Order: sequence, then C-alpha cells, then structure tokens
Amino acid sequence: MADNYLENQMEQYQARKAAWERERKYKKASPVPQNKSKQPEDAAVQISQTKRIFVTGGAGGIGKAIVQAFCRTGCRVAFCDMNETTGQQTAQETGAAFYPVDISDKDALEHCMQSLFNEWGDIDVIINNAGISEFSPLTETDVEAFDRIMSVNLRPVFITSHALAVHRKKQTNANPYGRIINLCSTRYLMSEPDSEGYAASKGGIYSLTHALAMSLAKQHITVNSISPGWIQNHDYGQLRLEDHAQHPSGRVGKPEDIARICVFLCQEENDFINGENITVDGGMTKKMIYTE
Repeated sequence: MADNYLENQMEQYQARKAAWERERKYKKASPVPQNKSKQPEDAAVQISQTKRIFVTGGAGGIGKAIVQAFCRTGCRVAFCDMNETTGQQTAQETGAAFYPVDISDKDALEHCMQSLFNEWGDIDVIINNAGISEFSPLTETDVEAFDRIMSVNLRPVFITSHALAVHRKKQTNANPYGRIINLCSTRYLMSEPDSEGYAASKGGIYSLTHALAMSLAKQHITVNSISPGWIQNHDYGQLRLEDHAQHPSGRVGKPEDIARICVFLCQEENDFINGENITVDGGMTKKMIYTE
C-alpha cells in the first residue's frame, strides 16, 4: 500500500511538472501583444538596480543562490563567508564582492559592514543567511557548544541590524528604503531530539525579527524572516522517491526557492510585509502525521 501511494504521488508530481513545462514553453513562444510591454519572466528585475545588497554566508548553498539571484537583477551585491576558496569562486562566477569573515567575530563582521558603508554610502538590504547545523545528545552538549551555535546563528543578526541602524541614524538624508531578511528555520516551532542549540538559535531569530521590525520602522526598514524546510543544496538527483513524495508539493526544496522569496520581499511595493515569518517547506509543517 505504501509503495503504491508513493508511486502515485510521484506520478502526479511528474504530470504537474510536465504541464508546467508545456505552459512555460507556450508562453515563451507566444507573441507579445503590440499594445503591451513584455512582462519580465523573472520578478527580480523589478528591483531597482541601484540597490545595495549584503548577504552573510553567501559562498554556497542557499546563500549562493541568493547572491546569484540579486546579481541577475544588476544590483550591487557583496557577501561574506568563512570559506575563502568557495567565496572567491562564487565571486568570480557572479561578479559579487567577497569578504572573508568569521561572523562569530563581532569586530570582523562590523569592520566588513563599515567597509561597505564607506564604499557604497549605505546598505539597502541585509540578508542574514549564515548559520551552522550542529546536533549532539543533550547529555554530551556543553555550554561552550551551545554558545558557539548562538554566536554564529543568532548574534550576527543583531550585530548587522544594529550596525545598519546606527549608520542610518547618523545620515542627514534619510534613506526611504530598507530591508532585513533573516534566515530562520521550521525548527523554530518543531524539533527532533538532540537539537537544542540549533532550535534555540532559530527561535531567537524568529522573535528578534518582529522586535527589529518595530524598532526599525521609523527608519523605513522592514524586517522579515524566512523559515525553510528541507532544502537540498547538492546531489538533488540522488534523492529518493519517498523524499519527494512525502512533501505535499511533491518535491524537496531547492536553494532557488528561498532566493526567490528574498527577491520578492525586496521589491519596493512589498513594504507592507513586515515583522513576518514566511515558511517555505512544501507544506510539511501543515501536514498531520501519525505513525501506527
């Protein structure tokens, strides 16, 4: 019964995918009406090319997809990462500026942002993406390990937001636009054993997001978070049938799924979304699951 269910789910997903592909090819081939301008295929182009974007942890995975998405818009993009080799490679591929930074080092992170303030004059968008996933049995997790997770996942969100707020407060001419996007996780509200540090850090990001949204409202900066579910950063083709089929959307997520939400939130007309957490998990947190 279970095997048939999974096969049926995958067949439905493949059928939907084929329909999407047919529709995409049809739209691409269809002539544009003479009295209407062609609509951009990528909503990202709706972001002003004058925007200045800073991404933490942008060398690989979700962070790299975010850097790529904003670079495609023509925006000025900079990112930091601990991995200098991968960071340099991503910079060469995208044209974004790379800063080798350990974000758990407060002084290093603040120095990186100050360099951008000096070069750009301001930062319009901060995307706090960097984080680590470390899991260990509670009885084998010491306070130092817990603190390390906080120093990488949670504390930098405050550091970057604080630095932007202080910089904006000093400016004579107020910037009427600002965005902060924090990468949270569905684990802020659901857990499995041995994940205390990670869950606490993501819960902190969830709460810090709406607090910052209130504090930064006067500076015209919206603050939102995104909670990804299962996002596969590599070897997507190696996933099992049941990996995809368990998701109501019929597939496991990709880094590009998160990057598109970041771009959406940064469009100027979307300033009414503020203090919000957007879950992007293929419907998994809304799925009621029982075991026999």
